[in-house]
Amino acid sequence: MKYDLSGRLVIGLASSALFDLTECDAVFREQGEDAYRAYQEAHLEVVLDKGVAFAFVRRLLALNDLVDPTDPLVEVIILSRNDPDTGLRVMRSIAAHGLRISRAVFQQGRSPHRFMPALNMSLFLSANDSDVREAVADGMPAGHVLKTERVDDDADQELRIAFDFDGVLAGDSSERVFQDAGLDGFRAHEVRNTATAHDPGPLKEFLAGINRIQGREEEARRKDPAYRPRLRVSLVTARDAPAHERAVRSLKEWGLRVNDAFFLGGVDKAAVMRALDPHIFFDDQVSHLNGTAPATPSVHVPFGVVNASPRAPE
Repeated sequence: MKYDLSGRLVIGLASSALFDLTECDAVFREQGEDAYRAYQEAHLEVVLDKGVAFAFVRRLLALNDLVDPTDPLVEVIILSRNDPDTGLRVMRSIAAHGLRISRAVFQQGRSPHRFMPALNMSLFLSANDSDVREAVADGMPAGHVLKTERVDDDADQELRIAFDFDGVLAGDSSERVFQDAGLDGFRAHEVRNTATAHDPGPLKEFLAGINRIQGREEEARRKDPAYRPRLRVSLVTARDAPAHERAVRSLKEWGLRVNDAFFLGGVDKAAVMRALDPHIFFDDQVSHLNGTAPATPSVHVPFGVVNASPRAPE
């Protein structure tokens, strides 16, 4: 019987997002592909250390305990530039860490993001900026996982996800107005269009999948009042009043929701992130992420007008 991915939240994940591949990558860059192959073969039994997205992925997969394990809510599939031989270490490390990830696509030297639609994926994460930009240019929802000083994965099961709005959940049309007309022009435009929902952005369907799981958690809480929902979603945006209303109305018209909203109006997002402490934060602007990434697992979504240049985040 075929395995149907429709109706599930499916995430594509490069091994560079899940594990710390700093040492492996150094071998490849400094000594070439043959040395890299030999290195991976010699270290086949050495378990790779946790990477930036590890805590996010582990907690997301843990939500499958809400349903029959043969019919999971969440699927994570490895999308890798490795060939099958060098990918063996990745799959063995996944098993050693106890992650329920059994599916993978290995394409030697190629970014396999073109298989995302076939696999019903609503997100692809990688530490390779070029692969992410290529995926976004092809209309795929993708994010570049940035280096961080914090790779936290304690026993707590709560999963906190934070999203910027423009260029992430919504399209970039209002950002274009801001670029052309400045803050006052942007605010006037948003007030005039308060009742008009934004066009969806690259991660809108990912949030829809997260909301479906939150619905399952609500069902569990109704059956068992002692059940404590583990999934919490926050909107963290530079918008403030009066531009905040169109964002709220857009989410409602899309049939989506968030638990918390921070309309910061230029307040430093990094300080808010340190207090909010999400396991992952998605933003389209490098200037914000350079501040958040040291202490918060952060993902650059290189979408829209603010990413028209080839500049990558540090």
